[in-house]
Amino acid sequence: MRHKIFVIFIILCGCSWSGWAQVSVTEVRDTVGIAEPDSSVQAVLSAAEAQPQSQVKLHTFKPDPNRALLYALVPGLGQIYNKKYWKLPLVYGAFMGCMYAITWNNKNYKDYSTAYFDIVEDYKLVLQAEQEGKEYTGPWGSWVNYVPSDRETEYVKNTQFQDNLKRRKDYFRRYRDLSIIITVGVYAISMIDAYVDAQLFDFDISPDLSLHWSPEVTPKTRATSASYGLNCSLKF
Repeated sequence: MRHKIFVIFIILCGCSWSGWAQVSVTEVRDTVGIAEPDSSVQAVLSAAEAQPQSQVKLHTFKPDPNRALLYALVPGLGQIYNKKYWKLPLVYGAFMGCMYAITWNNKNYKDYSTAYFDIVEDYKLVLQAEQEGKEYTGPWGSWVNYVPSDRETEYVKNTQFQDNLKRRKDYFRRYRDLSIIITVGVYAISMIDAYVDAQLFDFDISPDLSLHWSPEVTPKTRATSASYGLNCSLKF
């Protein structure tokens, strides 16, 4: 009998403990609850939800031809502005080649020009010394760099050698001037390329080529009779 009473007492204690635990957890949850947002936060959230979702517009680059021409005053900057970087080796390579041609031809022109005028002066001194019954042995000008040593007296009287120096002088002067003209042409072409490239930046160069044909009838007039033919149009 006592044993049964003890078992019943244990069961009653367990039920009361479980009910107290559930009530305690519920009270804790109700106490901790999530706080409601204040009025300022609520106003910002409402305004953000009310605004329409704007679409992001991607900026497409389109160069200005006038600005490209202005940049092209400095060789290569016009191509950089148009974002055509692959043209830079062509532009700078052409300019470097032209500058080398100008420098090389100008150097040779100055050397041969100096040699020619020196030999003309030395020839006058030789003739003057012969008239006085003397022999002129120097000093010689820069033209001796183009003749064998100890043969200056022989070459200074050689009119063919003098003509050769003059022809070489004129030759290098002509090609120096031609190199300058070509350099100006390359500069102009680089500017035109930058301008035209910017002007035709968005020009459609798609390979969509199509041929359309249709019958064509020309009505009869007082001057001509009726004619029949085929009308073809090429789209590119």
